[in-house]
Amino acid sequence: MVSLSYRRYRFPPPIIHHAIWLYLRFILSYRDVEDLLAERGLELSYETVRLWVLKFGPVIARRLRRRRPRPSDRWHLDEMVVRIAGKRMYLWRAVDHEGEVLDTLVQRRRHSRAALRLMRKLLKKQGFAPKLLVTDKLRSYASAFRRLGLSCPHEQGLRMNNRAENSHQVVRRRERKLQRFKSARSAQRFLSMHAAVHNTFNLQRHLVSRSTLRIFRAEAAAQWLEAVAAA
Repeated sequence: MVSLSYRRYRFPPPIIHHAIWLYLRFILSYRDVEDLLAERGLELSYETVRLWVLKFGPVIARRLRRRRPRPSDRWHLDEMVVRIAGKRMYLWRAVDHEGEVLDTLVQRRRHSRAALRLMRKLLKKQGFAPKLLVTDKLRSYASAFRRLGLSCPHEQGLRMNNRAENSHQVVRRRERKLQRFKSARSAQRFLSMHAAVHNTFNLQRHLVSRSTLRIFRAEAAAQWLEAVAAA
């Protein structure tokens, strides 16, 4: 496991962790995080926050993913158009039926090879095959499904994939706040970190009682503290 070293940093680890959590957890820019910390008497630059996120964010995200329970075996796959550096690209995403983000992949094309790449990456990362695969009517999914030789049912329909369609809304809000992604690499890196934090703190509060929500919040906070603890 990669350890987090805070040597030669002016601020203590809890402040660094809090800044990273604010940026990845809420729809904030680096300057917004700078202003929130300044309100607490912490004078630092938004560039400092950016460097903290780039250095520590991927490690924390990997630790959070390792602490997540096994996701559902009902997967929803979908793709959305994103503008990156003036070019039209596609963000392929996979979620389970409870909204857990399984994987994301930024690609230039929307053909069968792109769908195959997503599905191969997804199967390798999760380590098991789904019992149900739901997609829209894009033929690329059916082609990739046949090439992989999956035996699970494959459902396609106009409204069957609303779970994946709705999960795009969080990404769209972040995309607007960031004034679009600057490069495919930076988009892939940010979305990977964001998905790990989103999965941890996505508590489905409209489905549980207030007392249960408090328990879930405590568990999510404990997962975060374990992930940022120095090894």
